[in-house]
Amino acid sequence: MLYSRLETPRLFLREWHESDLEDLFSYAADPDVGPAAGWPPHTDRSVSREILWQFMDKGEVWAIVDKKTHKVIGSLGLHPDRRRDNPNCRSIGYVLSKDFWGQGLMTEAVRQVMRYAFDTLRLDMLTVYHYPFNDRSRRVIEKCGFVREGVLRRSFSRYDGAVLDSVCYSLLREEYLKQK
Repeated sequence: MLYSRLETPRLFLREWHESDLEDLFSYAADPDVGPAAGWPPHTDRSVSREILWQFMDKGEVWAIVDKKTHKVIGSLGLHPDRRRDNPNCRSIGYVLSKDFWGQGLMTEAVRQVMRYAFDTLRLDMLTVYHYPFNDRSRRVIEKCGFVREGVLRRSFSRYDGAVLDSVCYSLLREEYLKQK
């Protein structure tokens, strides 16, 4: 499924291109970025190239582009939630270059994807998960109005063998409409 191109005051959310490889590798190689999202830092461009091809093939992940620099600074995905059987539910996942942390950019991007998910795709529900130690992600989720459901204990086996808890949030269509 290919999603529409989206725009916020400071960002473009668009499809991925082969020419995005260097930008992807730049943020994905940072040891502070990937592990918080559940994947190892990229050690070389071949790892980034494989991920880029997956992004391009599935069409579920937007490249987050900074309008000032036209550089890809992160990604935001809208995926089927494998933990739920509701076909009209999607799960949000995101990552942002460390150079752009603390500026409210991910909150801006997630809110735009929420609008797209509920107003255009007419979804019933959005979900999002984070590790208990990932306070940055928790703050984005809470700012966007998601409701905490609870903790899925030892539910995710990470690349390094660690089995971690996932904090689970959701937002129903009717809750979103009340926020508008």
